Amino acid sequence: MSMETKPYHHLPDGTFRNPEGSPKRDMKFNWSYKIFNKEKKKLNMTVPKDHVIEKNEVIKSLQDNKNNDYILWIGHATFLIKLGNTTIITDPVFENNMGPLIFGPKRFTDPAINLNELPNIDLFLLTHNHYDHLSTRTIQRFPYKKAKVATALKLGKYFSKNGFNDVNELDWYDEVKINDVKITFLPAVHWSKRSLWDTNKTLWGSFLIEYKGKKFFFACDTGYGSIYKELGAKYGPIDLTFINIGAYNFFPMAPIKDKSIYHTNPEEALNIGQDLKSKKVLGMHWGTVVLSLEPIMEPRKRFKNSSNQYGYHQDDAIIFKIGQVETLEKVLSKF
Repeated sequence: MSMETKPYHHLPDGTFRNPEGSPKRDMKFNWSYKIFNKEKKKLNMTVPKDHVIEKNEVIKSLQDNKNNDYILWIGHATFLIKLGNTTIITDPVFENNMGPLIFGPKRFTDPAINLNELPNIDLFLLTHNHYDHLSTRTIQRFPYKKAKVATALKLGKYFSKNGFNDVNELDWYDEVKINDVKITFLPAVHWSKRSLWDTNKTLWGSFLIEYKGKKFFFACDTGYGSIYKELGAKYGPIDLTFINIGAYNFFPMAPIKDKSIYHTNPEEALNIGQDLKSKKVLGMHWGTVVLSLEPIMEPRKRFKNSSNQYGYHQDDAIIFKIGQVETLEKVLSKF
């Protein structure tokens, strides 16, 4: 394919870039492990009891809801979403640390259930290759290798070499179907990297999940960008958007506090929900591992408290506990 016919996000060197009009990285941002670790030690790491549900209760809730459509937050960006005969898992990471081998930031909350406690999985969704989303150890040990995989361009190799045989690499706007569920891979404002040599060599993106007239938007890690108004116009209204509300504060390394072009803060997440014409928004990518310097429980508070400014009732800006299982009917119902 010549560059004249390639989409904007495909570059001549084989790498990818964000949608046209997306924010650019601030050159005043100076990452420093020394400063990050110094500031990280100042965080209060006390996890409130109301943040995590006991595992035996989670297992019971899964059993009680095995015939229902439901959502379970396992932690970070990992959810189970059951839609009829299709059970979906998103960006599953079940390890204690988000990095290679024993390296990378460690969880301060465990996964709600273990990998071997998962129900049968039909569809494995993977948004991008960062370590807190793509875990090779989870993929290797995943108990349901017959699951259909939908992932971004150039990420299929992680599955094919580990025994998965229904692997679908998707470009933005590509679609796949399973049972009565349709998946469309859509843009996000992010990036990709797993080593010093592979920056933006694999694609990233979000998933639109359509089922029986309902639309669910599972966001990749993303910053705010004008692309969301376009997606809202084309695909909205959305019934429920799963959106990152954590990992946004890198001050003093970043010039502005609580602002990241690659991770929305709670207010920007609500703004994306508004742009997507989403009836409800569910905060994720918080409360699991320290990736930035905001207080660990701040995202949920800001998400709820800011909801009215973006046209949402507080009950429509949804916060799950880790391990919470809710029926789809209840999540989508009016407050």
